[in-house]
Amino acid sequence: MIRDPGARIRSVLDRLAGDLPALGLAVSGGGDSIALMQVVAEWAQGRRVMVATVDHGLREGSAAEADEVARAASALGLSHAVLLWRRDTQVGNLMAQARDARLRLLSGWARRNDLPAVALGHTADDLAETLLMRLARGSGVDGLSAMAEWRDAFDMRWLRPMLGTGRAELRDWLTARDITWIDDPTNDNADYDRIRARQAIAALGLEVSGLARSAAHIADARDALADYAALLSADAKVDRGSLILSRGPLRDAPPEIRRRILVAACRWVTGADYPPRRATLVHALEAMLAQGRVTLDGAMISPTGGGLRVTREAAAALRTGPTPDQVWDRRWRVRGLAPGQTIAALGTEPLARLAWRDSGLLRDEAAASPGIWQDGRLIAAPLLRDHPGITLIPVRGAADFRRLVKAH
Repeated sequence: MIRDPGARIRSVLDRLAGDLPALGLAVSGGGDSIALMQVVAEWAQGRRVMVATVDHGLREGSAAEADEVARAASALGLSHAVLLWRRDTQVGNLMAQARDARLRLLSGWARRNDLPAVALGHTADDLAETLLMRLARGSGVDGLSAMAEWRDAFDMRWLRPMLGTGRAELRDWLTARDITWIDDPTNDNADYDRIRARQAIAALGLEVSGLARSAAHIADARDALADYAALLSADAKVDRGSLILSRGPLRDAPPEIRRRILVAACRWVTGADYPPRRATLVHALEAMLAQGRVTLDGAMISPTGGGLRVTREAAAALRTGPTPDQVWDRRWRVRGLAPGQTIAALGTEPLARLAWRDSGLLRDEAAASPGIWQDGRLIAAPLLRDHPGITLIPVRGAADFRRLVKAH
């Protein structure tokens, strides 16, 4: 292993981002992300690098900390933006909401600035802490696996170039360079699962590197399962925004392989960033094998002949609501909209006038298809009947399904 953490991280950056013309950095001001910013500034060599800080507004001093990051970025010649989040509900898991909001804000910022990827400051300590947290929750192989060095989510590629480096090592590196960072007071708050896991590691004298290696070994097992699932679902067929799976191989496969294929199929249809909950999925698997039609997180799974047809649930598509955007329901790219026209789910009421059975689609599948509306009147149902000037392009294809089967 390369002893200098800066050199080690630069080597990983070469592998993950060496061909990228630009890179975004998520920098909170803590030691990990400040080290990331310092290393990337040295590594960039003419690449366009931009920095963003998400201010969740959850505690006093967060705005001042964002200003500190702005000054540190400016000293390195990097542009900086503050992305504000204000929680709009007091219901639900605060930390999960803050995490998703952070990623959505960063993704939007990166896309507005033509940044193809955003680097995050996760370290080997995060791998160790996450392993303990998920063990306590009874997670399966995917949950216990090490974070991937890269992944695609929220319409962005996320890079983690520091997973092979420990938090203490980074702070020693910063101290030797006389570089300061901000200590987040919540890092001592045992109300949070991650802080309790961190304290447990210290109290038990566990080696972070050993826990991180265990997570990496589990990740190897996860990848093997994903490869098997990909082989078993290689004959999946795409049909007008829906997916057809062979039922025989699924029926005979181990439950974990069925689960993986079904998760990928549902995410392919809906565009969801996260898989369905395991308990919900187990129920759906049982119903599916009993020949029943089931709905699962916005997707519908229907037995058809010797296969299973995975389609968009009509009720979920209707909740998407009308939009003038060219990408609708994270499924269809629509070309040729005239001014004043919007896209919304067709629904069941117009089907009788459209001879939907001739399309070969299921009734609910047709109801979930896009309709073009103007002033409350249906102008076109392009998936059921060709319409001059209107073109539907699926957002995802067969290659995207294969990628999701093997996704981390």
